[in-house]
Formats: sequence, structure tokens, C-alpha cells
Amino acid sequence: MTWTDDELNRIGEADELQVSSYRSDGTLRPFVTIWVVRTGDNIYIRSAYGRENGWYRRALTSGRGQIRAGGVEKDVTFVEPAEDVHPTLDAAYHDKYDRYGQKIVGTVVAPHGVGVTLRLEPEA
Repeated sequence: MTWTDDELNRIGEADELQVSSYRSDGTLRPFVTIWVVRTGDNIYIRSAYGRENGWYRRALTSGRGQIRAGGVEKDVTFVEPAEDVHPTLDAAYHDKYDRYGQKIVGTVVAPHGVGVTLRLEPEA
């Protein structure tokens, strides 16, 4: 499954995204609000507080979840991306969020962003 152009635009333009992962019993955990960036035909999220951040750990464990952003609500698979995407993602985070200040943006850009990034893949 791939994102539609409309979904990519709406999620990519949203300032924030809500993310939740599925529990083993199939229910959703509470949603957490985070930043989101689009590069090309992909949507990415990063943990501002490292690999031990609760939502991130649960997303890795579950592998599946749901997102809400820009009026789009979708089940997704969480995928750890290839290492070569990080410079592009850093630039996307700077372009979109630098208005909040370097200290805040610094929580999601290199070297911190490497290893705490997930690509969101839409499910049917």
C-alpha cells in the first residue's frame, strides 16, 4: 500500500501528528503528539527523547499503529529506515520547525535523530 498524494500533502503540511501503537490484544494505546516530516513519497517521525521514549519503544515492539494528522487517520506499519535518509530528514525538520528555535529542533536532528527514526507505511 502507498500513500495517496492527498494523504502525503495533508500529513506533510500538518504541524503535528498523533501516533499510537497497538497492544498485543489489538487495542490502541493512547495517542501521543509529535512532529512529522515528509520527504518525497514517505512520511517520517522521530523520537525527541531517544530510544527509551515510551511511544517509540512501544512502536518498535508492536510494529503497527495508527496515526492522525491533517485530517488523515490511518493504520500504519513502523519501519526503521536506511541510514542514508538522515541528512535529508534533518533538512526537512529544519525547514519545517526551525521557527521553534534551534534548541527544540535539536532534539530531533543529527546526531540525535539517527537510530530514533521511523518511516510510516500505510496499511490497507
